[in-house]
Amino acid sequence: MIPVKLSIIIPVYNEEQTIGEVVERVRAVDLVGIEKEILIANDGSSDGTRDAMLTSGWAADPRIKILESEINVGKGAAVRLGLKVASGNVILIQDADLELDPREYGALLAPILDGRTNVVYGSRFLKPSHRVSLRARLGNRALTMLTNLLFRSRLTDMETAYKVFRREVLEGIELRCVGFDFEPELTAKLLLAGHPIVEVPIAYNPRRVDEGKKIRWVDGIDAVYALLKCRLSGSRQKTPGALENVRHLR
Repeated sequence: MIPVKLSIIIPVYNEEQTIGEVVERVRAVDLVGIEKEILIANDGSSDGTRDAMLTSGWAADPRIKILESEINVGKGAAVRLGLKVASGNVILIQDADLELDPREYGALLAPILDGRTNVVYGSRFLKPSHRVSLRARLGNRALTMLTNLLFRSRLTDMETAYKVFRREVLEGIELRCVGFDFEPELTAKLLLAGHPIVEVPIAYNPRRVDEGKKIRWVDGIDAVYALLKCRLSGSRQKTPGALENVRHLR
């Protein structure tokens, strides 16, 4: 069996209050037999995020690399910066807030390690939750339904931040989006390339705008544009049969 090295990419922008605890939680995850590297892509933060990282107790951890962008470009650009440096054969994307729990890495990795799939999404909607606002729930549902319609899939949470995949699935895939539209672009191009996506349920602790939530309504428009553009540009590629490219693990 090929040894597994996990590259955890943490895109961060103005998360001075949470970046320290997020990284501590990621470091604390015990994945037996799996080597970890943590890549923090600082997307031009203008608050005290950089100082918070440099003065943290984990700054000297050899498993951690801090990647710097001089200007704020967007989440997609930060993730792509991490992908350029990542040396692992499995990639996991971790947001820098406290909305998702790194203790769920085991469940997210299991379908990949068991050989059931090469791509796993953590779905916030596979188990009952009253913590997501109606507005956010409806917006996410609309974008996910559009994804399913365009790419003949069965996703329940296209916009999830927890996306885990073997590095090899990106071969031949060119990622262009630099903002939150990275999420639909990656999803669309993985589905067009014929990679089955397994969803596993995850817990979700959403924060409010006044607590640092950054996604806006205009990002939904960008997501729709990204989905339509990928569908049109990939219309000549072979797409998997209906309902064959997404599975759920409950």
